[in-house]
Amino acid sequence: MDGPARRAEIERQARALGFNAFGVTPAKAGPERESLRDYLAREYHGDMAWMAAHAARRGDPTLLWPQARSIIMLGASYAPETPPEDILGSPELGAISVYAQGRDYHKILKKRLRRLANDIADRFGVEVKLFVDTAPVMEKPLAQRAGLGWQGKHSNLVSRRFGSWLFLGEIFTTLDLPADMPDQDHCGSCQACLDICPTKAFPAPYQLDARRCISYLTIEHKGHIAPEFRAAMGNRIYGCDDCLAVCPWNKFAQSGAKHAFEPRAELTAPRLAQLAELDDSAFRALFSGSPIKRTGRDRFVRNVLIAVGNSGERALASVAEARLSDKSPLVRAMAVWALARLTAEAQFEQFKAQYLPQESDPEVCSEWRATLP
Repeated sequence: MDGPARRAEIERQARALGFNAFGVTPAKAGPERESLRDYLAREYHGDMAWMAAHAARRGDPTLLWPQARSIIMLGASYAPETPPEDILGSPELGAISVYAQGRDYHKILKKRLRRLANDIADRFGVEVKLFVDTAPVMEKPLAQRAGLGWQGKHSNLVSRRFGSWLFLGEIFTTLDLPADMPDQDHCGSCQACLDICPTKAFPAPYQLDARRCISYLTIEHKGHIAPEFRAAMGNRIYGCDDCLAVCPWNKFAQSGAKHAFEPRAELTAPRLAQLAELDDSAFRALFSGSPIKRTGRDRFVRNVLIAVGNSGERALASVAEARLSDKSPLVRAMAVWALARLTAEAQFEQFKAQYLPQESDPEVCSEWRATLP
């Protein structure tokens, strides 16, 4: 087979395995290296130290694997059946990002990629390496270079065929394949994704300050969430889809349900009261096979209690009260904050008199003293 025939055969196999988008780009450094340096210099990555730890390799595929000649970029659609923003109007429920409502996509994509990579290696006698968010690879810039879409003003990948809903994976190979033309930016004058952000996490178009992003705060951030962001989080307990869901290009995206990424019913509209009661074993059982499991019980219940405090539902005050003696300072602090928002001042002062004298954690003590109804 010549290069084009090999490429066509690989694409045929990829689509048979369930990949919706396919493209190829040379394995070489691109302009994203400078963008990454600027991003890190501004400290927009927050406490995601892993981004800075391998910055040089992250911006240059040749440093990750010098023998690679081509990068095969693949995308799988996970477009939701119902608008993700619908649940934001139900404050007693928790909003979980669409990507995390089903099985862990890393495992699903890796299985497909392994089958494709093994086939490429066996058929053409070449070496391959595959990645699904598991190595210092800048997937979104590579996907744009391979023609799968472009990085929109919200910094996420946008596709004219699949909107904002594409999982990405890639195969590095020593096989030299014909490359695609990079996709062009089609955002135009639209800035809906910037305007809708609840925490104003975009200092400028195409720039994301992760330290203000609800997805970062609820998933990556390990400590206490700053008071300035809590009310804006609403009932978002794991991730945030606002900037993705509002993109006009989503009108061309077909639903990705009824496939391997189909959401689990219990995660599409979970009740906050039940989630707040999870201990570590119940948390692990509920989120077995889910990306949410990696966040850990304490951080997750921290998020749930912020949503409880934002609910305005006084009936949920007992949920917050029950967590005032939790083993985790993260949880206790947000229980204090939630309780203050759901109870009258006199009642809150009674709780303070009961629990503050026995509290040893300085962050929780500070929350008790600073929080007012």
